[in-house]
Amino acid sequence: MKEVYELDVYNLAEKLSDLIWYAYDKWTEKAKKTMGYQIIRSADSIAANIAEGYGRYTPSDRKNFYRYARGSFEETKAWLRKAIRRGIIPKEMLINIQQS
Repeated sequence: MKEVYELDVYNLAEKLSDLIWYAYDKWTEKAKKTMGYQIIRSADSIAANIAEGYGRYTPSDRKNFYRYARGSFEETKAWLRKAIRRGIIPKEMLINIQQS
């Protein structure tokens, strides 16, 4: 069986959370305090839930954590859409994420 860090979905989740982590440093204080911490937490939670689910023994346990990861992904996408609308991050950043 593969290790969790060998899974493409896990690596993509890690890459997304790292991009958000480093983009945060360029945000205004207002953006950092209002949405910054929340988007970092939701993005970090994607890979964390994938890893936790991968380590579970029963299919139902694994499925629950994969659902949590999906929920965190949807939350992260919502924050990213808001960040684009509010001019906090450029839309090109998401295009670069999709292409890599």
